[in-house]
Amino acid sequence: MKLLLAGLVMLLLALPLQAGLPVAVDGEPLPSLAPMLERITPAVVNIATRGKTRRRIELPLNDPLFRRFFNLPNIERIQETSSLGSGVIVDAENGLILTNDHVIKDAYEINVTLTDGRELQADILGRDSETDVALLQVFAENLTQIPMADSSALRVGDFVVAVGNPFGLGQTVTSGIVSALGRSGLGIESLEDFIQTDASINLGSSGGALVNLRGELVGINTAIYGAGNTGNIGIGFAIPINLASGVMRQLIDHGEVRRGRLGAQGQDMTAQLAQAFGIDRSSGFIVTQIETGSPADKAGIRVGDVIVEANGKPIRSAADMHNLVGLQRLGERIELELFREGAELELSVLMQPIEINKIDGARIHPKVGGAVIGEMREQHLQRGRIDYLQLLSVAPGSNAEASGFLAGDIIFSINKQLTRNFEELLALIEDDGTGMVMNIQRGNRELYILLK
Repeated sequence: MKLLLAGLVMLLLALPLQAGLPVAVDGEPLPSLAPMLERITPAVVNIATRGKTRRRIELPLNDPLFRRFFNLPNIERIQETSSLGSGVIVDAENGLILTNDHVIKDAYEINVTLTDGRELQADILGRDSETDVALLQVFAENLTQIPMADSSALRVGDFVVAVGNPFGLGQTVTSGIVSALGRSGLGIESLEDFIQTDASINLGSSGGALVNLRGELVGINTAIYGAGNTGNIGIGFAIPINLASGVMRQLIDHGEVRRGRLGAQGQDMTAQLAQAFGIDRSSGFIVTQIETGSPADKAGIRVGDVIVEANGKPIRSAADMHNLVGLQRLGERIELELFREGAELELSVLMQPIEINKIDGARIHPKVGGAVIGEMREQHLQRGRIDYLQLLSVAPGSNAEASGFLAGDIIFSINKQLTRNFEELLALIEDDGTGMVMNIQRGNRELYILLK
């Protein structure tokens, strides 16, 4: 009997398979993404770049203060770089392509390859490293664009499709659902408001399209959680198209993104602090500092206020507040809900630039050239009114960068003399030929920089 059954199995395996998958069920064709993909995939392009970056070569005696004291040079090497990624044509008439800023970082040459094989040189119209959005332009006819959707209408569970054009291999398509919305605090970018999806975002697909089932653009693919040796684990992130298109409009209009600043700094609320403040909340943003003349100051926000909601979104931490403010444009309003001395209040803040007195660092010393120094004034929770000088920016490749300065550094003293404003600063920098020692506060650290 066993031999008979074995023979029957072998006979069945040897027979050709006559039945295939059905092309229809109950007379209805099987659903397919193919028609939609045929329309939109020509709008997803491959991007290849060539770039240059500076890499500092560390000497054995690499202590910065020791090196400056003995006048040891900073030795740098120019290193050629290359990258591969994807991009999305969003305006066929004007040849506008959205991609990630990290795809074109340090690039001096950008080549765009279309699905029909055409290779085009692209120009950078603008870039925003804070949101990882960049805008390119090519000049060609017969381009295809993807229409934009309203990403604010997305819901968790909506079906989405990720399309990339990695490594010049051609289109790569994966599908999944929206796993979460408004993801932030991941440490991927400075400003984060990601769509999370389980549609695989493969290496080289950064800058590609995340579309809904109608073929409308809902996001720009940007990151893979656990990238590296771990590969894809079903957690990918995309920049919502509402955010990316807002950045794009500013890059077109101004060549940069112009953001306002709230002018309020603070810390996370904890259960213990909530009890001390007399409020029934275990999370929020406690205002500890306010810049004089800032939007926060003008709106009536006070040191000690606890912000719990902004524009209808819960504020659970300082990171939430930083993220929300950074994504606002000049002229927009933030509607705040906060607690003050146990009472709940509502305030409206108009995002405006903060007028800060500034000077070029070269006025202090040639080795501070390329830095912009601002005169800051704040109200502080513990220390009351404080004035200080801060490096607002440090230009790449400048003397200030070579001297070791970073944006955000606070000038505490020069030659052991306290400097709190420009009047005190300028009184201390008369050139007497002996150089100066500058005491810098950087985060929670203090360090000295010798300028000769």
